[in-house]
Amino acid sequence: MSQSLSLSKAPLTPGLYIVPTPLGNLRDITLRALDVLSSVERVYCEDTRVTAKLLRHYGITAALSRYDDHAGESQRGDILAHAETHAIALVSDAGTPLINDPGFKLAREAIAAGLTVTALPGPSAPLLALTLSGLATDQFSFFGYLPSKAGARQAFCTKLARLEHTLIVFESVHRIAAGLAALADAMPDRPAAVCREMTKLYEEVDHGTLAVLAERWAARAAKGEFVIVIGPAQKPQVDPTLQLKEALADGLSVREAAKLVAKETGASRSTLYEEALALAGKR
Repeated sequence: MSQSLSLSKAPLTPGLYIVPTPLGNLRDITLRALDVLSSVERVYCEDTRVTAKLLRHYGITAALSRYDDHAGESQRGDILAHAETHAIALVSDAGTPLINDPGFKLAREAIAAGLTVTALPGPSAPLLALTLSGLATDQFSFFGYLPSKAGARQAFCTKLARLEHTLIVFESVHRIAAGLAALADAMPDRPAAVCREMTKLYEEVDHGTLAVLAERWAARAAKGEFVIVIGPAQKPQVDPTLQLKEALADGLSVREAAKLVAKETGASRSTLYEEALALAGKR
């Protein structure tokens, strides 16, 4: 049934509007996105059939044209010429355009041409997966899809293993087992989450080390769309007492040894000082 709303029809400034669309649940679109889609002169999209379904759901009758980043310079030139005098929107089939989806070349050329480019906030699969993963969010990198060929995929995973912060990758339903196996081979003990069918009926988040997840998904019949989030490398446990003994053996004074070990481990300097005194036979 159409979910027609009372949408704003306020005139928009000419230019390019980058509009995120739902990943699966049609109710995840924002009211501002609906306002823009109902007000622009034309919507450019990956697949007109997919976008038409979304617009029909909300009673929006915008004109649709197909666009992806394989389009030639002449098509982009025509689109940007149109944006000089009209408000136009760019959407992808699901999520935020440009984030592993078409739009980068069009946005880049629009900015270079001095056109107004407006990006709306909204659904993004990498960020949603990161939120669901329960893994560290203070530093993270997104890498899109793992390479499809085995050799390139393994080499890429080896490079990823050198990075110590949180990593986010996409993987296709046909290669989820192979992708997890390659990741586990490069960094078996790192914590991870396999996020499947986000915002959809069969949404699932599977937690474990990469080694455990690779073994688990090798035996599963995979369905849906996947995001893999890989947590930071786990730092080895440090024994402050052992470090104190080594520092004292290296000739450091009790005070110097306590200061050094406190800096390296985060342990209490005063507690380490007392322990160092005992180890040095001064207590």
